Amino acid sequence: MKHVWKWLLLLLVLISALGGAYYYHQHTASQASQPTKVVKKHVRLVAIGDSLTYGQGDEKEQGGYVGQIKPALEKEYSTKVSTWNYGVSGDRSDQILKRLNNQPKMRQNLKQADVIVMTVGGNDLMQKLQVNLLSSSSDVNDNVAAARKTYQKKLKTLFTAVRQQNSHAPIFLFSIYNPVYTYFPQVSVINESIEKWNQTSQATVKEFKPAYFVNIDHLMSYGQYKTEHKRAELKKTSKEVNQTSISQKQVVSIMNHREKNLNEYISTDDNFHPNHHGYQQMTKALLKQMKQHDSFMYEEK
Repeated sequence: MKHVWKWLLLLLVLISALGGAYYYHQHTASQASQPTKVVKKHVRLVAIGDSLTYGQGDEKEQGGYVGQIKPALEKEYSTKVSTWNYGVSGDRSDQILKRLNNQPKMRQNLKQADVIVMTVGGNDLMQKLQVNLLSSSSDVNDNVAAARKTYQKKLKTLFTAVRQQNSHAPIFLFSIYNPVYTYFPQVSVINESIEKWNQTSQATVKEFKPAYFVNIDHLMSYGQYKTEHKRAELKKTSKEVNQTSISQKQVVSIMNHREKNLNEYISTDDNFHPNHHGYQQMTKALLKQMKQHDSFMYEEK
């Protein structure tokens, strides 16, 4: 009987060993069959849009966020990044589309892009607000609501054109912001218009995946006034504390002031666009989003 148990024990050990070897072989073979993801040796970034992509206001003339995201990505992923900047100051969404349709080189670079970054919408909204600043809040809201529908159609057309050139590269779209918030913090109609405009852009982005919305509204509008307490103090010190609307003349007056801006992120060249520090803030926000959605940085081996 002892010999029987001995042989049974040996048989069990042998079966266990064979089973373990088989599992190891299958597991190793499975791992070997799965592709390994590695960082690309060369990443192509194409930026299209308006003055924020062009880099207007960057006193160091380093190309705004486009010039800063390149070394940021290279440092983060230890790779080479090439950038193409198709930003033109003053362009609305339809004008960006027109350039895309008329520039073969721009389309070719979009085809080859690993990632696409865009700024659009600010000039579309400013065109509408300039003729409505003196209107009542209800009239401005109604006019902006109507303009949003037109803008959304234009934005969808632009995104469709981009996707026709490149269906796979992720698109990162910046929001717009209020460049005069620190001067008129109590004028809610501008903030509300920008918030709704951004909602339109964000909703549109979701229809063209992979695409992501980089919201810099509060970041750039509030500047160094980051807490509710600081913004409350700002409202108390505002010279126009009792105003509920502003005129185009008042906005132009601020833009022509060349010595100092109340917002540390805004350029004193025109008191409208970001300065170098402002573009640093935009770049940090963009890099954060890119790191969360960084599949474009990798390839399979």
